Amino acid sequence: MLVNCRERDHVHFKAPADNQYQGEKEKISPLQIYLILRQSTVCELTYHTPILAVKMNRRRIIVVLEEQIYVYDISNMKLLQIIQTCPNPTAVCALSPSSDNCFVGYPSRSSLSSPLAANQSTSQSAATSGDVEIFDSSSLRLANIVQAHKSPLSHITINSDGNLLATASEKGTVIRVFSIPEGHKLFQFRRGSYPAKIYSMSFNLVSSLLCVSSDSETVHIFKLATGDQKQDAEDVFPEQDREAMEKRARSGSVGQMLRRSSLHIGRNIAGSVGSYLPEMITEMWEPSRNFASLKLPSSGVRSLVALSSSTPQVMVLTSEGYFYQYNIDLENGGECVLVKQNRL
Repeated sequence: MLVNCRERDHVHFKAPADNQYQGEKEKISPLQIYLILRQSTVCELTYHTPILAVKMNRRRIIVVLEEQIYVYDISNMKLLQIIQTCPNPTAVCALSPSSDNCFVGYPSRSSLSSPLAANQSTSQSAATSGDVEIFDSSSLRLANIVQAHKSPLSHITINSDGNLLATASEKGTVIRVFSIPEGHKLFQFRRGSYPAKIYSMSFNLVSSLLCVSSDSETVHIFKLATGDQKQDAEDVFPEQDREAMEKRARSGSVGQMLRRSSLHIGRNIAGSVGSYLPEMITEMWEPSRNFASLKLPSSGVRSLVALSSSTPQVMVLTSEGYFYQYNIDLENGGECVLVKQNRL
């Protein structure tokens, strides 16, 4: 069902079919961890509910079940933590590739974004939560809850340094990027006007680009602003105007939102102002459209996207078995150029 590898040791994960290892009274879901170079099985773990996803970096392995996430130390496969989650049948979860910022992101069991959900029971609010819990798998503590969307989450991903979180809701019209663990909203991109199912999101190695694929035929590539571009917010709102808006924000619904989220002022204007101003105001300076894009031959096809770490290229793998490689014009953006196409 699922395969994953680590460069140095070539670790292979295999989760057999659900009907395999099924007993008369209960069904178990086994996970085999296989060391390819030694051609030997390291261990086999079993669970009483289906395994939905397995993710790893050089320090941690996480196993995602519908209502639990198991966190293991990769050096000895010791179980470190069992995280109780809201019902998560689509395995919306992200593990940082970084060993230093070793964060796990997953849908929150309670919603800070929706006042209606806050008044509901835990199980009910969990199903409608658009917030992301950030769990530090090094200290084994909850680091923060990021208020990402009002609609339920559809997809999340973490960059290679483990300090940026990209999120999409079930609507799929807006992509947001937050700093982690602080939870400051840094960027907001408009993918399109019509709802779409987000299949894949991927940062490039230096986190200057974010690629997003969906059930539409268009793959969007967004450009994350540099530090100089973020400072443009200071020109849009001079210091006295920002102070006045902050004073107004302390009263009323915005002030209540601040108290619930316990956000702190960030190190840059985009992080700080974007954290406590109403969404309609912050969108005045946030990037809204894609920098580059490409069109796949057909829509409705599940796909995975990745950005090259060495060349300005995006790679797309579809469920139909096609591999596409496109060149990106880093200066002008626009339509990407197809350079390779293979049938796997």
